[in-house]
Amino acid sequence: MNTATQKIALVTGATRGIGLETVRQLAQAGVHTLLAGRKRDVAVAEALKLQAEGLPVEAIQLDVGDAASIAAAVQTVTERHGRLDILVNNAGILLDDIKLAPSAQTLQTWRDTFDTNVFAVIAVTQAFLPLVNASPAGRIVNVSSILGSLTLHSQPGSPIYGFAVPAYNASKSAVNAWTVQLAYELRESTTKVNTVHPGYVKTDMNGGEGEIEISEGARSSVGMALIGADGPNGSFTYLGEVLPW
Repeated sequence: MNTATQKIALVTGATRGIGLETVRQLAQAGVHTLLAGRKRDVAVAEALKLQAEGLPVEAIQLDVGDAASIAAAVQTVTERHGRLDILVNNAGILLDDIKLAPSAQTLQTWRDTFDTNVFAVIAVTQAFLPLVNASPAGRIVNVSSILGSLTLHSQPGSPIYGFAVPAYNASKSAVNAWTVQLAYELRESTTKVNTVHPGYVKTDMNGGEGEIEISEGARSSVGMALIGADGPNGSFTYLGEVLPW
């Protein structure tokens, strides 16, 4: 497919849930979207389903926790497209044992959570940043959570006050902090970096106990990925509504 005049997007953790729906909605908006998954066969299977619907979707293997996999994905995108207009860092995990207090969560839980939710986001972004900056209007969207809001966690009566999945919460606070730092670095460029809360979505991560459907949960990422030159940089939002840090 000739994508010279078409936006190119890549979504991590895209073989299911919010990531897969983000791919679908971006492709429906006319964006040539790379469906990235840790297992290539699974990514290909999901991409073929969307291609059968007439959507411009391409599978790509990408394990966000593996440096060699990241480098190979960057090389593939470079050779096939020469740029990346949109990077959606969607991949994430929740490992906290909800029966345990914050101080009782294992150190391994903290390490594994930060490895995927923070360090992998940074690694993927650093690797793809030259391709994003090669776009005339690069967009980086980091999928965070309202659970990363220090303000709301410390505010009695807020919807997340006392919601103890501490490693996950802290990892999302760190994603927000990384977003602010990178947005400042790129403030004079045409690349914009923002973080979004998808909402409390019914996904495998929470056993389907969310409040909104996956189709709604992808809207924040898609909306931020498609902002124009007058859009925000360094923001934390939910469907365009600014959230407290």
